[in-house]
Amino acid sequence: MGVQALGYVVIEASDPAKWDAFLTGVVGAMAAGEENGGNLYRIDSRPFRFIVRSGTRDRLDMAGWEVADEEMFERLVGRIERAGRPVERLDPAIRHVKGLARSSDPAGHGFEIFHGGRATVAKFASPAGVSGFVTGDNGHLGLGHIVYGTPDYTACYAFYDDVLGFGDTDLPTIEVGPPGTPPMRIAFMHGGAGRHHSVAVIESPTPPSGCVHIMVEAAEMDDVGRAYDRVREAGHPVSATLGRHVNDEITSFYVQTPGGFDLEFGYGGLILDPESWEPTAHSKISHWGHVWAWQEAMKSRLA
Repeated sequence: MGVQALGYVVIEASDPAKWDAFLTGVVGAMAAGEENGGNLYRIDSRPFRFIVRSGTRDRLDMAGWEVADEEMFERLVGRIERAGRPVERLDPAIRHVKGLARSSDPAGHGFEIFHGGRATVAKFASPAGVSGFVTGDNGHLGLGHIVYGTPDYTACYAFYDDVLGFGDTDLPTIEVGPPGTPPMRIAFMHGGAGRHHSVAVIESPTPPSGCVHIMVEAAEMDDVGRAYDRVREAGHPVSATLGRHVNDEITSFYVQTPGGFDLEFGYGGLILDPESWEPTAHSKISHWGHVWAWQEAMKSRLA
């Protein structure tokens, strides 16, 4: 095993104020000041889980992957270098950690790996009244998960599997678009902490937004319902209505972020045992719900 969990995400924004309103007012994250050229946002005891930096594009810039200790950190740095990917060691102080390095996967998705993440003494309080977010004891389950799309599925999946050390959770081939869309291979993969998946790779065109979606998990189902109300009241585009997924059992909805990718806001995600889990291959996305915006658009065109 290699990576434990998704520690944080770095977002590039042409208008950081839009992200501030979205993260604090809709998601319920807590603004935590500005540092190293970016605005920080918390959802738990960690100093930050979101970093929003000003730029010319609107997209996910990179993921921050947490590893267990210095030994595993050095082992992963070596694996990444042997895989032919460039590695840059960074000052760990910029992320409040003990070790930090930056690289990218074969599809060009930037990431950082780190060890030694620590809690802050300041108590988390959601400005939107969210009761809490599921990040595990001492934050070990991480922010949530991230989903990438890439036409170079084989190389990208192999990198997360063989190099970064994620475990296979669910490996379906499934139709996820309008009728006539070719079935896509998807790899849902877990880290050592046991969240059902911390990363997923979809065989699809690479979105200009940098990823397909990220997920945060609330502590109570009512948090999801209230967030859904806030999304609709604020007029943010709903990408998928409330529903319950088959594979990770989470009840959630999807909303389009200011970065163009989606944010999944959910409750009740499956936690697995990384040592004993046998990979599955589910045949459908959801038990119920999750009506996608493209489905509604097709119905309107046919009406």
